[in-house]
Amino acid sequence: MLTGETDPRKLTDQQYRRALAVNVDGVVFGVRRLAQVMDGGAIVVTASLAGLTAMPSDVIYSLTKHAVVGFVRSVAPLLEPIRINAVCPGIADTAMIDRQRDAFAAAGFPLLRPEEVADAVWLAATSEGSGECWFVQPGREPAPFRFPNLPGPRREGAKVGPPPS
Repeated sequence: MLTGETDPRKLTDQQYRRALAVNVDGVVFGVRRLAQVMDGGAIVVTASLAGLTAMPSDVIYSLTKHAVVGFVRSVAPLLEPIRINAVCPGIADTAMIDRQRDAFAAAGFPLLRPEEVADAVWLAATSEGSGECWFVQPGREPAPFRFPNLPGPRREGAKVGPPPS
């Protein structure tokens, strides 16, 4: 759900709340319900490439998709034995881009076919991994995105383990 507003100074409260409700609340509440009724298996949610990189053309959309990516990565160990992954497609050839279709065609920008996204969902659902975010781009095989490792804290030159739960 794109907000349609590119200038955050002009973003209305209603646009902001609607984007959060659709893109973040929908995922969180859906996962909560599924986790209550599933004993195993896989959940796949939809994020976006906008959740893996900056997207100045719609900062609130990007914010919500970053939230979905962070949620999936963080909740995965808590849901075991249920696996949860996200698909992060680029721009797909759907009705959402009807007004921009000519611009994409003129620029020679390749669009994803819906079936390519569906194939990626299947790969994410059948993956043995959990907490993965699968990128989906035209002309590339879908695969889990490799997040960079963060430098951990040190204490007098020694490595420190993860923070307590």
